[in-house]
Amino acid sequence: MARVAVLGLGAMGSRIATRLLDAGHELVVWNRTSERAGPLVARGAEAAPTPAAAGGAAELVLTMLADPDALFAVVTGENGLAAGVQEGSLVAEMSTVGPAAVRRLRELLPAGVEVVDAPVLGSRDEAAGGTLFVFVGGTDEAFGRVAPVLEALGTVRHVGPFGSGAAAKLVANSTLFGTVAVLGEALALADALGLSREIAFEVLAATPVGAQAERRRAAIERAAYPPRFPLSLARKDADLVVDAAASADVDLRLASAARTWLAEAEADDPDRDYTAMLDRILRPKS
Repeated sequence: MARVAVLGLGAMGSRIATRLLDAGHELVVWNRTSERAGPLVARGAEAAPTPAAAGGAAELVLTMLADPDALFAVVTGENGLAAGVQEGSLVAEMSTVGPAAVRRLRELLPAGVEVVDAPVLGSRDEAAGGTLFVFVGGTDEAFGRVAPVLEALGTVRHVGPFGSGAAAKLVANSTLFGTVAVLGEALALADALGLSREIAFEVLAATPVGAQAERRRAAIERAAYPPRFPLSLARKDADLVVDAAASADVDLRLASAARTWLAEAEADDPDRDYTAMLDRILRPKS
């Protein structure tokens, strides 16, 4: 079993850390709000006072943070991860921060530290249940080191060289946002053209978005969108998709449109689930 440090104990990081403890790994944890480490410490984890201390105490470091700014704040500075992580250690960046940010991370860490990008597809329930999809970008050797640990979290796939994991996550998330936006707009069109919701859902059942329509129907009818993937994070991810496309000179018109729906829904309430963009799309014009 490995000695693993987890930096970031939010909704995802805390569940990932719990899975690693359940798998028998020695665990060191750090979080900006130290109280969040309490339940894990009670189960045997060691709380580190700084990212540097956490990095120096483990052979494998996992980061699960909100965005690129949060990642760089944890890595840099006198007490940052880069100041403490040891030569020969491996850092797996598991946040959704995009290819540019993971390349910057590698530049910030000491040359003797191996780095992989390993973002996850799935939310809180999948993290707790060990059914995440983990997309790993890195060398074959690095993948061989990290995979046995990450397998406690779900299905682990080596998708290519360093940076490929971050790219794969953006590709996956672009489909999430676009599909929900298409569903919402189809229902809005049905409303405007006088179709009942019952008939609209029957029509959609015969289309490529049929499964999504059925899955989201109850939430739409209740206008209730409890957070699994908060709008604030989804809009951030949509920004990353659009920015990465612009850097690669790819014209993603649907992704840009979906981002606008997410941004408007986030302005209403950033803590609701990303599918609350459906509520925003279906809202009658004032």
